[in-house]
Amino acid sequence: MKIYLVRHGHAVDEDRQLSDSERFLSRKGRKSVREVGRALRKAGVTLDVVLTSPLVRAVQTAELLAEQLGFEGIVQVVPSLQPMGPIEAAQHEILQHSRSIAVVGHEPSISALCGLLCGQGHFPPLRKAQVVCLTGTEVAWTLDPDRLEPQPL
Repeated sequence: MKIYLVRHGHAVDEDRQLSDSERFLSRKGRKSVREVGRALRKAGVTLDVVLTSPLVRAVQTAELLAEQLGFEGIVQVVPSLQPMGPIEAAQHEILQHSRSIAVVGHEPSISALCGLLCGQGHFPPLRKAQVVCLTGTEVAWTLDPDRLEPQPL
C-alpha cells in the first residue's frame, strides 16, 4: 500500500465575505499543485483512490492532482480530514483501501495523520502542496513544491 499525504495548495486569505471553509486556491496555489502533479506523474505515481477534506481548497487540490495524474475515478470527500478532524477516523478510512491512495488535508492534522500512520507519533508540519509518500508504515520520500523531485527523508 502506498499513501500519498498532501497538504492543500496556497489559498486566498479569509476575509469578511469568505469564511475559512470557503477559501479557494489562489493562482499561486493552483500553479504549484499542477506542478506537483506533473512531478508526481514524472516519478511514476498512479492513484487508485483520492480522498480529501471537504473544504474547498482541499477539494480543488485533490481534483488538480487527480487531473495531472490521469486519475479518472471520483474524488471522495472524507469529513474527518477537515481541519482538526478526528485523525483516528481518517486513519480508519484510509486503511479501508489497499493500493495507491492520495489523501489531501490541512495542517496540523495532515502531519499528525502521517505520524499516526507511520507509528512515529509526531511528524514535521507539511508545507503547502508538499507530498509525503508512505509505503506501508515507512516514510519513503517527500516532494517539496519548490524542488519538484522526490527526496528521501
